[in-house]
This record gives sequence, C-alpha cells and structure tokens, in this order.
Amino acid sequence: MALRRALSAAGRRCAQRLCSSAWGDTIFAVSSGHGRCGVAVIRTSGPGSRGALQSLTGRPPLPPPRVLALRRIRDPGTGETLDRGLVVWFQGPQSFTGEDCAELHVHGGPAVVSGVLRALGTLPGLRPAEPGEFTRRAFRRGKLDLTAAEGLGDLIRAETEAQRRQALRQMEGELGRLYQRWSETLTQVQALAHLEAYIDFSEDDNVEEEVLSQVDATVRALEQEIGSHLQDGRRGELLRGGVHAVIAGPPNVGKSSLLNLLCQRPAAIVSPVAGTTRDVVEVALNVGGYPLVLSDTAGLRDATDPVEQEGVSRARDRLQEADLVLAVLDAAAVPTEPVGLGAALGSLQPPPSTPCILVLNKADLLKGNGGSLRAACAQGHPLPPITFLSCKTGEGLDHLLALLAQELARLCGDPLSGSPSLTQGRHSLHLRQCMAALVQYSQERRSDLGLAAERLRLARRHLGSITGHVSTEDVLDIIFRDFCVGK
Repeated sequence: MALRRALSAAGRRCAQRLCSSAWGDTIFAVSSGHGRCGVAVIRTSGPGSRGALQSLTGRPPLPPPRVLALRRIRDPGTGETLDRGLVVWFQGPQSFTGEDCAELHVHGGPAVVSGVLRALGTLPGLRPAEPGEFTRRAFRRGKLDLTAAEGLGDLIRAETEAQRRQALRQMEGELGRLYQRWSETLTQVQALAHLEAYIDFSEDDNVEEEVLSQVDATVRALEQEIGSHLQDGRRGELLRGGVHAVIAGPPNVGKSSLLNLLCQRPAAIVSPVAGTTRDVVEVALNVGGYPLVLSDTAGLRDATDPVEQEGVSRARDRLQEADLVLAVLDAAAVPTEPVGLGAALGSLQPPPSTPCILVLNKADLLKGNGGSLRAACAQGHPLPPITFLSCKTGEGLDHLLALLAQELARLCGDPLSGSPSLTQGRHSLHLRQCMAALVQYSQERRSDLGLAAERLRLARRHLGSITGHVSTEDVLDIIFRDFCVGK
C-alpha cells in the first residue's frame, strides 16, 4: 500500500511538471464577443500578462492589482496611440485562470480591437488563445472542476431564465460538490480504507469482522443515492438542450399555422392544399422561461406520392423521439363524444409514455356542436389536456401557452430546488458505470475481497472522471472545444 501511494504521488508530481511546462506562454483574446459594441474586453493570461500590459501603456506605472485605471494604449513597436481605455491586471493565483491576467477595456470598433490584438501579437511569448483555453487553464490550476466548466459554457449559451439558473448553480460548484462527496465516501468514510485494512491485516486479527459490514452499509447507501439521482426524468438534460415538442396531426388541420402563430413569424409555408409540409421545420422558442424546440411535421396519412411518403415517415420518426406532443385536430370535424375524440387522437399513434397536449384548431368554425364538443372535452379522462384554438383569430393562444409552460415546468423541474440535476450525457454514463461497479462489489465481496476492493476503486474513478479529478486529454478536448475564443 505504501509503495502504491508513493508511486501515485510521484505520478502526480510528474504530471504537474509537464502541465507547468505547457503553461509557459501567455495567451490573449477578445473575451467580450465579436462585432461592433461600446466596449470590448481583451484578456491575457500567463506569466507575461503584466509585462505586456506595461508595454502597451508605458508610463505611468501600472496600478495595483485589481484596480482599474485609465491609460493611453499604444503600439509598442511604433508608439502610435491605438485607443484610450481602462486597464486592470490580476496577480495569480487570485484570478479566473489562477495565472497572472490582464484586461484592456477598449472601444469596441473593429479597427480598435484588431489594432490592440496585432500589438499584443508582436510581443515575445504571447500568442492568440485557442477556443476555451482560458477556462481550460482555470481547470488545470484547480480554479474549477469539469462540471463547473461545463456550467460556465452552459451559462454563456443560456437563452432562457431556467437555463441561466441551472447553469449558474452548476458553475458555482453544486453538482461537482455532490459528486466529490460521493467520491470521498468511497475513500474516506470507512469504505476503501477499511476494506484495504481488512485485506492487509485480517490475518493478524487486528481488524474486526464488523468492518466489512460497515463497508457494505456505506456502499448500499451510496448505491441508493446515485440511483435516485439517475432517476430524474432527464430534467437537467431537457432544460439544457431544450424540450423537443412535435406538432402532429392529419393534413390541413393547421399545424404549420400553429408553428407560425407560436413563433410569431412565417417559419413554415401555409397553404389550403393538403400535404404542403414535406420536411420537418424546426424553431427554438422560450415559453415561460423554459426552452422549447418545436417541430412542424408532415400531415399523417397514407400518402401515395413518394416525396410525401418520405415526409410522413420523417414525421412518424420525430413523433417517436419527442419529449412532448402537440396533437392538432380540426375542431369542426372531430367526434363530439369522448370515445370518438380519443380514437381520433389514437389514430395519430403518439407514444403512450410521452406527454401530450390536444389542440383543437379552427375553433372559430364551431357552430351548433360546439357545446357538446366542449362538454366531451371537459370529461377529461382518458383524454390529455385539451385546448381550443383558432390560429386565424388567435383566440385560445394564451391558454395553449399556459398549458405548454405547465408541461415544460413539469418536465424540466425547478432548477433551484432540490439536488442539482444531471445535465450531460457523459455524467449519466459514468454514474451508471459507477453503479455497475458497486453492484459487482456486492456480488464479489464474499468470494474475493481483493477483486471487490478493485470494484470500489473503479467506482471512484468513474466519479472522478465526471469532475476531472480523473481525466484524459481526449475528454478535455471535447469539453473545451465548444467554448468560444476568449473563455
């Protein structure tokens, strides 16, 4: 055991030396986004940050760390003034990346920004940053773990309030702390340590038999906690990527009109000719603070035209993959009793386990049978939530949006309540593999303690792979490549 710990420590020191040698250069990039703006922020990180800032500002000397100062910014090669703006520097490790950092707050015109970037590029030891390199350096310096880095990326891309809340919670480390606590349970809370002690010393009667019972109880409790975490209905993933809703129904019932009404623009072609929609038309919406990815599909019928057949096939495929179904029927043509209405809905063949909202469109055409149809809908069971709508007049839109917001809130949950949710497919993969290792421990514990202990180490490695305490360069490349330059 002592030899194993010594080798592990030596490996960590070697890895740290290798990483440190790769951090010798200083990187720079625009961190405030591209395009014309009032103020652009140009960021540097690395040992040359303070010197670079001094080279561009000259005299007077730089202000103390973390203090903004107004300076004239010049090209260090020609002395030409490029702009006049605010500058600040941060001394590592008290910075985002943990290294010395500097920021230049300049006017956001393209000529100003490109001039400052060119000036930085002429300085020795400085180079443009790769996408996500600032955040990657912060991870390498231990300023944040991988789940927090992913939360930062999600926060940058967040388009709705619920997405922002979930991403901010993850970026602040709640998810990472949960997984780290589980990892520590396997290493410090009488699990691995006690099991290894039992293996090493049980023959000398220095360890009581009840040690194994303590380990078993710890493993069972952890297995239940991880299992509950996995059974979250994909709330975090749905909130992060958007709930995929499919508009489905027979031809000419107003599916494309509904899409256009919801997104308030002519996203899909509308025509009185049945079968106009052939391909899937997809738009992203914000409904009640939740992200909705809405797909208009071809009318479901037995088509004879080969192109329409392909459209119907794609519609049915999308219907099977949907997180939510908006089933659209013609209010003026559907049966007026619950059984017939249910049969009309069933003919669309929505997946039984997928939530559904029944939209009875063309409500403005209802005449004498309107009362009986509304009475049938009011009976509820076994019908899903129903709303009457007129895409022509807009009547009923508010009720439909309220139903949509209610379903989205149920599917995504409240991102601020309870335990933090899973947000990435890789989290689920490693947690399931961790669970499998814990189950194998329970199966092998009676027959081979050495092998059972290895199962616990494997479970711990899977937890470490989520937070980055155990990682490979391939995994890091995948995570950080989606960041924009300057982050």
